Amino acid sequence: MPLDADVAELVQALAASQAPALSDGTVEVARANYFSAPTPALDEVAHIEDAVVEGPHGPIPIRVYSSTPEPTDQPIIVMFHGGGWVLSSVDGHDHVARRVASVSNALVVSVDYRLAPEHPFPQPHDDCWAVTEWMSRHGSTIGGDATKIIVLGDSAGANLAAGVALRARDEGLQLRAQVLCYPCVDTEQDRYPSMTENATGYFLTAADMHWFWGHYLANGGQENPYAVPARAESLAGVAPSLTITAEFDPLRDEGADYAARLVADGTAAEYLAVPGVVHGFIGRWHTMSRAVSIHDHIGEYCTRMFE
Repeated sequence: MPLDADVAELVQALAASQAPALSDGTVEVARANYFSAPTPALDEVAHIEDAVVEGPHGPIPIRVYSSTPEPTDQPIIVMFHGGGWVLSSVDGHDHVARRVASVSNALVVSVDYRLAPEHPFPQPHDDCWAVTEWMSRHGSTIGGDATKIIVLGDSAGANLAAGVALRARDEGLQLRAQVLCYPCVDTEQDRYPSMTENATGYFLTAADMHWFWGHYLANGGQENPYAVPARAESLAGVAPSLTITAEFDPLRDEGADYAARLVADGTAAEYLAVPGVVHGFIGRWHTMSRAVSIHDHIGEYCTRMFE
């Protein structure tokens, strides 16, 4: 299927700009460029609160969103932002967290985990795990139902969500589900045709992914499934999952493969392959109209898994 018309316009504009790939510059330049990009109009939500959870590497800032002014016993979505473990923050994904809160009627907890290269694996994973585990014990103190937790992320955030779901299985913490939006789950990227087919020209490049992985795993972890979920010997017993991939994305095939492994290992796994779009569309519904229906699908899935 061809690119959606609105996506094709963006891709053409990118080509005309001759902008360098992320991997051609420094971390500082990449971060500055990331935050200069326009974002959609913000969804109005009734309740936003900043808080801090203590973790093994120090305090972890979180931001809590709810469509209810005074949330009580709301199911909890712990959200991990994308950005290759190097970019973004709770501010950079504020528009996404608001939209997830709007479509899910859940308490969304956005985690401002530590970033590489200053804080490589395991620190980002440990931060995300610490917040999820804290919610399972203390979620009621911020208006949540600690028995109903979903982890959700996009791109590197989906990697973190998958790693947290594996650790939750291993440590006996029951999650209702994991939502993985175009996840990066494998360092052996040459295995996947989409890494060649979509190597350049669609925002995220194959070289960018090598750059991101290099920063995240600078201190090792290549064989640790909490860092590289595809390294898990078995996915049996992990939380039910919704995996979403984009057709014109280098990460498409590893996401599809991970979803297939989840099914093969007996989990309640759902897979949605979105045609006509590129990596990052979840946060670009102002320029990629198909994203609107995908957000609705995510909201419906979370509502169903919380029942």
